[in-house]
Amino acid sequence: MTTLLALHFLAAALAPAIVQVLDRRAFWLLALVPAGSFLWLLPRVDDVTTSGEPIREPVGWVSNIGLDLDLVLTPLSALLAVLVTGIGAIVLFYCAWYFKAGDTEMWRFSGVLVAFAGSMLGLVLSDNVFGLYVFWELTTILSYLLIGHNPERQANRRAAMNALIVTTFGGLAMLGGLAVLAHEAGTTSLEGIVAAAPRGPAVTVAVMLVLIGAVSKSALVPFHFWLPGAMAAPTPVSAYLHAAAMVKAGVFLVALLAPGFADVPGWRPALIALGVATMIVGGATALQQIDAKLLLAYGTISQLGFLITLVGAGTRETAFAGLALLLTHALFKSTLFLLVGVVDRSTGTRDITQLSGLARRLPWVLVAMTLAGASMAGLPPLLGFTAKESALASLIDLDAVPGYAATATTLGVVIGSVLTVAYTARLLWGVFSTKPDLPATDVVRPPVGFLAGPLVLAAACLAGGFAGSWLTPRIASHADAFEAGSHAAELALWHGVNLPLVLSAVAIVGGLALFVATIKQRRAAIPYLAEHGFNNVVRVVDRLAVEVTGRTQRGSLPVYLGIVLIVLIVVPGIALVMAWSSVDIDLKLADSAFQAAIAGLIVVAAVLTVRSRRRLRAVLLVGVTGYGTALLFVAHGAPDLALTQVLVETFLLVTFVLVLRRIPPFFSDRPFNLGRRVRVVVGACTGLAVAGFALIAASSRTADPDSVRFPGPAVDFGGGNNIVNVTLVDIRAWDTLGELSVLVVAATGVASLIFLLTDRSARPGRRHLDEENGEHTTRRVRSWIRPRQHVSDERRSVVLETVTRLVFHVILVVSVYVMLVGHNLPGGGFAGGLIAGLGLMVRYLSGGREELDAAAPIDAGTLLGLGLAVAAVSGLLPTILGGGVLQSATVDIAIPLLGDLHLVTSVFFDIGVYLVVIGLALDVLRSLGGGIDRHAADETVAA
Repeated sequence: MTTLLALHFLAAALAPAIVQVLDRRAFWLLALVPAGSFLWLLPRVDDVTTSGEPIREPVGWVSNIGLDLDLVLTPLSALLAVLVTGIGAIVLFYCAWYFKAGDTEMWRFSGVLVAFAGSMLGLVLSDNVFGLYVFWELTTILSYLLIGHNPERQANRRAAMNALIVTTFGGLAMLGGLAVLAHEAGTTSLEGIVAAAPRGPAVTVAVMLVLIGAVSKSALVPFHFWLPGAMAAPTPVSAYLHAAAMVKAGVFLVALLAPGFADVPGWRPALIALGVATMIVGGATALQQIDAKLLLAYGTISQLGFLITLVGAGTRETAFAGLALLLTHALFKSTLFLLVGVVDRSTGTRDITQLSGLARRLPWVLVAMTLAGASMAGLPPLLGFTAKESALASLIDLDAVPGYAATATTLGVVIGSVLTVAYTARLLWGVFSTKPDLPATDVVRPPVGFLAGPLVLAAACLAGGFAGSWLTPRIASHADAFEAGSHAAELALWHGVNLPLVLSAVAIVGGLALFVATIKQRRAAIPYLAEHGFNNVVRVVDRLAVEVTGRTQRGSLPVYLGIVLIVLIVVPGIALVMAWSSVDIDLKLADSAFQAAIAGLIVVAAVLTVRSRRRLRAVLLVGVTGYGTALLFVAHGAPDLALTQVLVETFLLVTFVLVLRRIPPFFSDRPFNLGRRVRVVVGACTGLAVAGFALIAASSRTADPDSVRFPGPAVDFGGGNNIVNVTLVDIRAWDTLGELSVLVVAATGVASLIFLLTDRSARPGRRHLDEENGEHTTRRVRSWIRPRQHVSDERRSVVLETVTRLVFHVILVVSVYVMLVGHNLPGGGFAGGLIAGLGLMVRYLSGGREELDAAAPIDAGTLLGLGLAVAAVSGLLPTILGGGVLQSATVDIAIPLLGDLHLVTSVFFDIGVYLVVIGLALDVLRSLGGGIDRHAADETVAA
């Protein structure tokens, strides 16, 4: 199962490139991923649903905190998994005809849709509460991108933002509830939580929080307003996310937890009331729509209410009926959405008041939509009829269970069913009827492939009606988790003349009568109270944020820093003073005279730094403190840290000097007033507080330091003798990957800001003044070391240029060596990247921005992105081979004459770090170095 997820995300990553080559035909290739997953799942789903025994696949992640990617195939998740993969494959196949050739947004859409399919599959297969939440939020983010497919349209932007805010709010509430349930049950396994089913006030609150996440995701009242807005997305998104996949996530979660928590106070009243209300509100609103897609959207809301009512009722019969209805709803609603897309592409409109005479012009669309619509309305012999019969029978039997408002619930469902029949008839009449006052609608015949997917799904709706005896035991395997009810639920076309059949007939007749009564009705003004309330809340929050920001963010960096430091002094400082007398402080000033001398040098340099008036002197003194710290590392036996510290300090020192070229050489000569005295006091108190925290923390240790146990895992787990490097790329590789991501974002943001302010391009090249025509041109520098043709002899250093020719290549070779040996010797990707960055600095200092571009004719952003991608892929590849994320392996290769090569696969992670650091160096040199040079040259030319 992990392989299926990995293939989905790999296909998502490759999709943009595939689209560039194959254009819209790429969707055929991408459809093979969910289609292959569907075929792999089918036999296993059959085994699970017939035997009732789940298939488990544990995947370790951060097991010490209970965060794993454990996957499980249960009768419930099996049904959702085949729907997600099967309908996902059909939708991707459909996209090859839905999109126009050369669509400029297709590359992004394809990758995001495949990634969404993988995320939804991971959601239904997850057995870990935190893994479930990760996939839950991935579907939220990816649906935001899919709904906002066309960012130039305001409707897309607003709809995407509404969906993101509502579902993220629900997701956070759900996370809090799941965390409490995991704590109370003593396990993060969803199966374990349901089996343990703890009780108590905390559990009741937690369950209500989980239900908030479920009903917001499945668009129940009062969160229903985001789903119709999401119809701004392309039709394949509506057919997949809002019919077969994402909106089912809330229904899935309720069905998953119902066996253990249906008896929790508030569960049944909340879900049944919200479900029935949503069914009626959605159906009534759908009946007033003239846009076929919006009609289906509100119909989806209505059906989701029906589903939540059934799966939330918490009995064996309702659970069976809910799962049957979930299956048929995914089939008929995805069919209808896809067919509306066909009509839209063939006629140019979805307005049912503007369509006329399509029955003869689109006969296959008529057949498929009639079958799907009949299933939605609950007409025999479709699967929707058998599922609705089972649902009505299960609700009637609620009378035998104390505490149920069975009659009211059944009556509400019947009213909702009447509305369902009415808006189904309105859809079919609106799309296919010949309207006397309208000319026949012009039609472009859809290709066969465009209709293939909807026809397959419509045929499944018909075949399902006759497959009741085959489907019943497979759907019932999930219902076996509940106590036996008053009757044995089954799917069949004929149960005899009974009350459910009478209620079905009432719904059909009443729905047709309601349709006739409203046939000429155009869309009425509907009071969207929930949406107005949401917009008002957002408006109030925005205004509050503006007011708070205006009163607290005054634009003064010293004030902000001062507030932060004062809080640091006061709040933890009080605790520090209170704890001081109760802690036995064992203070040892130094291990040797060398350490004491270096510490004294650092202190003197720090004092002189704050008293210096010249900026360059202050920078050099700051460098003394940094190099002194490196010497302290050497004295403590940490050469790896010392090497990194020296490299970082050198890099920063040169960076500071590059900046100092364009600012005044002296700090402002302001008088030593009260404000400066306050800053001195705050700085001194901060230093004392931090020193006190360090003393208290070190003296309060009761356990052995972790560093005592590090050498063993470094050799055994990481396969290396350099504890620092093994820690970074093996033991805490997740932290390093996160830091890399932050570094890439920060470097990109800072460089973008500088280039925006200076109006300079970050692309490598040489911009010079053409002496003949006086125009600026840009050309690539191709030579390795090129004479500085436009620099006066007074500014050249022949010695430096010559030395650069001799050492630059050696520096690069040394940087690669330091990167490769980092697992056993001082070095690693970070240190190696810094060495290469310093080599580029030497190149820049010897020949200016022209020589920098010659040495590295590549965008810094490309290196940053490539490095992050290499690090991420190196972490994901082990999962395909059956290992864990970021797991490394040790390989010893015997090389004749040279000996054994000790290779650790985490070196590829280090290569990613190496590339990111070089990209950062290029970013700094091009923005603070070359960018400032260009600015100065342009000012000279202008003068």
